[in-house]
Amino acid sequence: MPNERISMSKLKQLIGLQSRNLSVRALARALDLSIGAVSKYLRAVRAAGISAADAEDLSEAELELRVFGQTTPTKPNARVAPDCAWIHNELKRHRHVTLQLLWEEYAERYGEAAYQRSAFCAIYRRWEKRLKRSMRQRHFAGEKLFVDYAGRTVPIHGRGGEESFHAQLFVTAMGASGCAYAEATRTQSLPDWLASHVRALEYYGAAPTIIVPDNPRVGVTRADRYEPELQRSYEELAGHYQAVIIPARPYRPKDKSRVELTVLLVCRWILARLRHQRFFSLDELNAAIRPLLTELNERPFQRLPGSRRSVFEALDRPAMRALPPAPYVYAEWKERTVAFDYHIEIDRHYYSVPHALVGHCLWARFTATTVEVFFRSERVASHIRSYQRGAHTTLPEHMPKAHRAHAQWSPKRLIQWGESIGSNTGAIVEHLLRSKPHPEQGYRACLGLLALAREYGEARLEAASALARRLGSPARKSVKSILESGRDLRPANAEPALDLPAHGNVRGPGYYH
Repeated sequence: MPNERISMSKLKQLIGLQSRNLSVRALARALDLSIGAVSKYLRAVRAAGISAADAEDLSEAELELRVFGQTTPTKPNARVAPDCAWIHNELKRHRHVTLQLLWEEYAERYGEAAYQRSAFCAIYRRWEKRLKRSMRQRHFAGEKLFVDYAGRTVPIHGRGGEESFHAQLFVTAMGASGCAYAEATRTQSLPDWLASHVRALEYYGAAPTIIVPDNPRVGVTRADRYEPELQRSYEELAGHYQAVIIPARPYRPKDKSRVELTVLLVCRWILARLRHQRFFSLDELNAAIRPLLTELNERPFQRLPGSRRSVFEALDRPAMRALPPAPYVYAEWKERTVAFDYHIEIDRHYYSVPHALVGHCLWARFTATTVEVFFRSERVASHIRSYQRGAHTTLPEHMPKAHRAHAQWSPKRLIQWGESIGSNTGAIVEHLLRSKPHPEQGYRACLGLLALAREYGEARLEAASALARRLGSPARKSVKSILESGRDLRPANAEPALDLPAHGNVRGPGYYH
């Protein structure tokens, strides 16, 4: 007899068709059996003396008894089948666990009731083939977080004259459990990209070892199979969470099949349910996404025990790192060349760096409150962030000595310095500043007066300034001439009167009356 018996209903069909004198080949084609099987079953029916009419009146149990006789009860299978779901989870839980080790533990537990190693592996392989292809990839607990944007967008209708736009959908999935996170963002720009990562990790409550993005330009400046170049802000975020970023290979969607499947599930189980709703802000849309996301993660698996959330709590979370106590601070990095005036530009504001770095390429890291400048990984400048366009933020220590001496003075300070020597010196300083179209143009003359004070002393400078004012010549050159000639040392009443000789061309005050 054949090793596997056909059903009794098909055997009844065989007996009925045989009564019509069909050939064995025709019977085989009609019942989708082999010719050899049909021949063997027909011999058994003839030996039992069962006609087509008898077969119609007999129940299937009676027909089986008449054709095959009393069957001896088979020996019950005393072997304990391996728990394939447990095997699958153990292979994901620990990187170095193998089927050989799991079989040894299984054999030690069940002894003679255990299957041999080859049967154990074959049972698991057959069970594994029933899983979806993406689920058969071996992902280790807490190791990888896959991130991507869904291809679909959601329209946000402007309210009260606000501009309408299409929201992007950011999706992540843990490798071992498939636990998903999804949120809507306004754009796919760098601030939104990094902020979505932060909120995803806060949702999981822990950080993975590896973050696996696609190759978006916002995060990967140069896609390469072997040495991709990452955006520095993205690298800094990963460093904050003690993770590494390993982009999927270009044009290799199987590298991130976990998140591809999750994107499909999010579109089917979340976006499809929201298709009839209208949203007027991102907050409204994300508020509608959150309960559906919880439902998706708590939905039971079809072929595995538990749900994405329960497997995440059992496998992924214990193997992940705790989130750092300090929150992540968003910062951008830009490469800048130092201009001839030893300043670099960030958003139309100019920040100083040491003047020796003129012409060099530096990296600027700027947050909402600070600007830091790095040369060969060493910080060379730090400033408070300013949003005043066209203005300069300059530190004195960054300037050359000549510029530094000049920059230390201001009109107010120069006048105060002059008045500290005397009222006449202060008056001349104020005159020098006001006599120029711009006060800065009088700085050099005022600094010249400072040099005279160092050379002749403050008392002589004040006396010379008083004399220059009386002579109606409040200029630095006049003061210097007086000091050089020593006229400031003469008594005020010793100054010779102007005695002009009588002459016809000399007109007195009466001439003009």
